[in-house]
Amino acid sequence: MAKTCHSFGGLAAAAAAGVLVAVGMLLLTIVVMVEPAGAAFPGKPGKIAYRCYDGKDYEICTIKPAGGGRLQLTNNDTDDFTPFYSPSGKMIIYSGQDGPKGDYEIYKINAGGGGKVQLTDNATDDYGPSYSPSGQRIAYYSGAEPTREIYTIKPDGGGRVQVTNNTRDDLEPSWGSS
Repeated sequence: MAKTCHSFGGLAAAAAAGVLVAVGMLLLTIVVMVEPAGAAFPGKPGKIAYRCYDGKDYEICTIKPAGGGRLQLTNNDTDDFTPFYSPSGKMIIYSGQDGPKGDYEIYKINAGGGGKVQLTDNATDDYGPSYSPSGQRIAYYSGAEPTREIYTIKPDGGGRVQVTNNTRDDLEPSWGSS
């Protein structure tokens, strides 16, 4: 009988230890869940910029993260796409067609609408703009298949620098933080 009681005591101790581990894991999970997300920006969430269809072509629009407050920023007879916010959130850059039969260029517009400025003007298609984390440069790709290359420009459109130069496509630049 003593041996059976001793085994029961060992089982009870093991069960109690298991409960303590489970409670500890639960508390750890709660603490981790309460921590702020590393990728979230402080302050009020901004609007989402996206390509929208206005019934005849694609334009640049913004909307609140929870929905509602849709605002169409561009309104023309050509396609606009790939919007990207500036680090300050005050400007949006995007690719847009330069006239109904023109090539694609890089433009910027105020995040609240208005103030559209053409940043590139050349005979090749310019796509995929991306602001640097400092907001001092914009990367994009330009050219025709199979030799599209990566370029950077200043936010005013000047200071164009060719970053890649080879016989293959280099596409979709995205700035890192370091």
